Amino acid sequence: CGNPGLNLPTATVWKNLNPFWGEEYTLHLPMGFHSLSFLVMDEDTIGHDDVIGKITLSKEAIGSQAKGLDSWMNLTRVDPDEEVQGEIHLSLELLRDTKKSSLRCQVIEARDLAPRDISGTSDPFGRVIFNNHSAETSIIKKTRFPHWGETLELELDAEELSEEGTVTVEVWDWDMVGKNDFLGKVEIPFACLHKTPLLEGWFRLLPLGNNEADAGGKLGALRLKVRLVEDRILPSTYYQPLIELLVESVISPTEVEDSSALTMLEEVTTVESRQDVAMTLVKIYLGQGLVVPFLDYLNTREVNLTTDPNTLFRSNSLASKAMEQFMKAVGMLYLHEVLKPIINRIFDERKYIELDPCKIDLNRTRRISFKSGVSEAEVRDYSVEMLQTYLSSIIESIVNSVDQCPSVMRVAFKQLHKRVEEQFTEPENEDVKYLAISGFFFLRFFAPAILTPKLFQLRDQHADTRTSRTLLLLAKALQSVGNLGLQLGHGKEQWMAPLHPIILRSVASVKDFLDKLIDIDHDIVPQRAVFMPSVTVKEGYLHKHKAEGPQLLSRFAFKKRYFWLTSETLSYAKTSDWQVRSSIPIQRVCAVERVDENAFQQQNVMQVITQDNEGKMNTMYIQCKNVNELNQWLSAIRKVSIYNERMLPSFHPGVHRSSKWTCCLQADRAGCSRTHSAVTLGDWSDPLDPDVETQMIFKQLLQGRDKLRSVSSAWMQLIFRSLEVYVATQDCTAQPLLTVLRLSVAARLLVVIEDLEQAHATFQLREKEDATRVILNP
Repeated sequence: CGNPGLNLPTATVWKNLNPFWGEEYTLHLPMGFHSLSFLVMDEDTIGHDDVIGKITLSKEAIGSQAKGLDSWMNLTRVDPDEEVQGEIHLSLELLRDTKKSSLRCQVIEARDLAPRDISGTSDPFGRVIFNNHSAETSIIKKTRFPHWGETLELELDAEELSEEGTVTVEVWDWDMVGKNDFLGKVEIPFACLHKTPLLEGWFRLLPLGNNEADAGGKLGALRLKVRLVEDRILPSTYYQPLIELLVESVISPTEVEDSSALTMLEEVTTVESRQDVAMTLVKIYLGQGLVVPFLDYLNTREVNLTTDPNTLFRSNSLASKAMEQFMKAVGMLYLHEVLKPIINRIFDERKYIELDPCKIDLNRTRRISFKSGVSEAEVRDYSVEMLQTYLSSIIESIVNSVDQCPSVMRVAFKQLHKRVEEQFTEPENEDVKYLAISGFFFLRFFAPAILTPKLFQLRDQHADTRTSRTLLLLAKALQSVGNLGLQLGHGKEQWMAPLHPIILRSVASVKDFLDKLIDIDHDIVPQRAVFMPSVTVKEGYLHKHKAEGPQLLSRFAFKKRYFWLTSETLSYAKTSDWQVRSSIPIQRVCAVERVDENAFQQQNVMQVITQDNEGKMNTMYIQCKNVNELNQWLSAIRKVSIYNERMLPSFHPGVHRSSKWTCCLQADRAGCSRTHSAVTLGDWSDPLDPDVETQMIFKQLLQGRDKLRSVSSAWMQLIFRSLEVYVATQDCTAQPLLTVLRLSVAARLLVVIEDLEQAHATFQLREKEDATRVILNP
């Protein structure tokens, strides 16, 4: 796409010409992006991966459909001359006097050029062409961010001064052996120079313009669902009234039957959008430090409005979706610690396991026995034995994980337990308080993670067919555990009966685990606490370079080290079993930020800025192997340092070289870019951004504005009737007069929506006015 740092690989489907991925990604694209490309690769264990074909969608094509694109698209061949990226900074001027005329082009610099050499860089030079005239810049070696600062001048004949023709500026990668590689071009109509004698700006580099053939489907086709959502994010002050309404809902809750901003939001959102709304609200209240009161408010309403305990939290209500998204937001690392060893074992052993007699395939049973033939009964007995072993390990790991569970999750479950116990007091409903928690904990958290480990980042690849079946059977069994064995024997899958004894035996330990889970003091737990001190948040090999000594910019100064991150320290050593470790206390971290690629001529570099006891700042530069790993480490370190008091407001994305910073060319400036110290959640690349999140809630309310208007109208009629009764009788008790003295929630929401809509219109008008001042939009 327009930003080469956004590179999201799917899982590899091995030995298959008809692969199914079923994966979903959210890309946060820069506003200036132009296209989005999907490349289908053939992964090779040795050497480079081969490109099968690609699909490129322009921004206009994606945005033309409100509901997005959903279709099969033929793959096209990949032409190196079409794979360009980056921009070039130019100044063009048409000079005319009585003696001669000339075209002066100042080639200043370029940024983010495509890497053409094996080192990941290029050796770029520029070329200016008009009619039969051309001139070239010098070659800048090994960079994707060249700075030329050169002026090229083409003398023109009088007959060439007509407004016809095009000035072309090309960028090439110089190669000592073989032909040069094309990096992109800019075309400017000569007529523009007649209208504006001096033209300067950044111009996007374009491909050569070869016509792409879709190969008639010979390369295959890809089924894609792509939707573009463009949002203008306003300054924080504009969203504050909406935030205040949302906060008011949980810090000053009304009676269950009364309306609030949250209940109105649930009314106007569709079932399809409820999951996204739930996750957005979880982030907003996490950022406000009110996630437990938020969940308690929704759960209390859900519990009090439920008469049949068998239907509690069974619908896709906002309460059930919010709890589900909350667990994913704060509990993923906990889930990894509990499940990952067992999941890895299942993947490594790759046993053939089957209980359904209709699906047993005796040809796949070689690993069960060395005998020439294996009976169906032997397959079933072996499968029961292995499933019992795996299921026992899973249950044991879960019930022994009380201390590992994030405190904020435990407090939320404690509140839920309390609300259910208060509502369903009958002896026959004794188990409902357990089922309410286990329904979320087992059925909506652990069981889905076992079923699809890749979607919970437990594995990098999808399971093969054999392992998928094992995981499915285990997920079914764990769901029965979560239901406390109450529904065993009532379903169609009677072949699961051999697992019923171990499920029933686990019920007592599961109840004991749930009792211990909610045995926590609410008051001493910070509601934004995500980790326990003992948890290793992340670990793995990285390349480290400390900002000391004369070797600062040498790419070979990055040394491979094994890193461990906990909530207390960032440690590293030569290898994972090395005895001596170097450690940095997390409380000393002041910023964790990306580093510009031109700083080291290397991709995927981040910096960890710390402050020692004497107040001296130190910077450690760390290189990750790819952009996805970079996002994970950035997010993880920011998470554990969220409570640090000495976080920096700004930083330098470049390095200090020749007495100045490469990013802003200043010597002593404290920082030229704003830091991103917000806590991050979930999929490792999802920072808490209250402005973005509140904008999403505003859009949902905007779509439901008509429904809000009808509610507000009905409320106003009630107010007028109350006034009529009061005037006639002077009786305040005839209708609560307090309802007359305050606007309805719907009316207040409508005011907020209208104010935000007006603010967006104002900013859009300002952007249009700014755009008219641009002479040429590249």
